[in-house]
Amino acid sequence: MITALSYTCIGIGIFFWFWGTFPLIGDRSVLFKLHTLSVADTLGSMLIIVGLLLPKVPSEWPLLILGIITLAIWNTVIGYVLAYCSSSGGNQS
Repeated sequence: MITALSYTCIGIGIFFWFWGTFPLIGDRSVLFKLHTLSVADTLGSMLIIVGLLLPKVPSEWPLLILGIITLAIWNTVIGYVLAYCSSSGGNQS
């Protein structure tokens, strides 16, 4: 049962990766594309980490929580910095 749940989490995570990459070929703005990609990449990565560590022993769960928190913080910060630098707010001359 846990193995099936693990594979399901990994599969949904990979789906989120592709779902976030698909709008890159559209005609929307760069900031919309960046937002879509960063959100989908964060969710996909979190689900893949959960899927990989789900069947492991409970002693590795602190590593899972640390990885999820790190992904959530860094992907959000890097997405914000890239959006700020590409907007007019980043041009200070």
